[in-house]
Amino acid sequence: MGKRWIPLEANPDVMNQQDEKVEEYDASATSTAGGKDSSKKVYFTKQTVGNACGTVGVIHAIGNAASDIKLVEGSYFDRFYKQTADMDPVQRAVFLEEDDEMEGAHAVAATAGDTDVNVEVNEHFVCFSCVDGELYELDGRKSKPISHGPSSPETLLQDAAKVIKARIATNPNSLNFNVMVLSKQ
Repeated sequence: MGKRWIPLEANPDVMNQQDEKVEEYDASATSTAGGKDSSKKVYFTKQTVGNACGTVGVIHAIGNAASDIKLVEGSYFDRFYKQTADMDPVQRAVFLEEDDEMEGAHAVAATAGDTDVNVEVNEHFVCFSCVDGELYELDGRKSKPISHGPSSPETLLQDAAKVIKARIATNPNSLNFNVMVLSKQ
């Protein structure tokens, strides 16, 4: 990764500020479980910008919640998803890397938190989303989305929690786990 952004703080207020800076939206891989290929409906992008994982997580969350989020016509996110809809994950990463508007919104949000932005970080954001009845882990460092099996909008939180708890169990003394949810106001 050549280009680097300031890391985002794992703070809902910071994430919300980033979304507001980009524009308002109206809220109205290595392998896959069972060897299944991911749904073509999964919106996924690679991460090629250092420290952009928080932004990539937000992009994955909004991009895969199309049935629950009505993007304002002509808004930044509306334009972003329309422009990248037919791109593959690597092309989307290049598009994001060259996107000055998103980089600016990321920088404003990253400097708004309580964490020292000059500190070297080793944390990482991923997104869990339900698409086509499957729970997907979306990690821009991976080559593709990772399926964790069946899920639904009604069971998404519980299904993701099982995967997250299993991950925490591998390193139970770590304080480096944080969960945020994209939700209606």
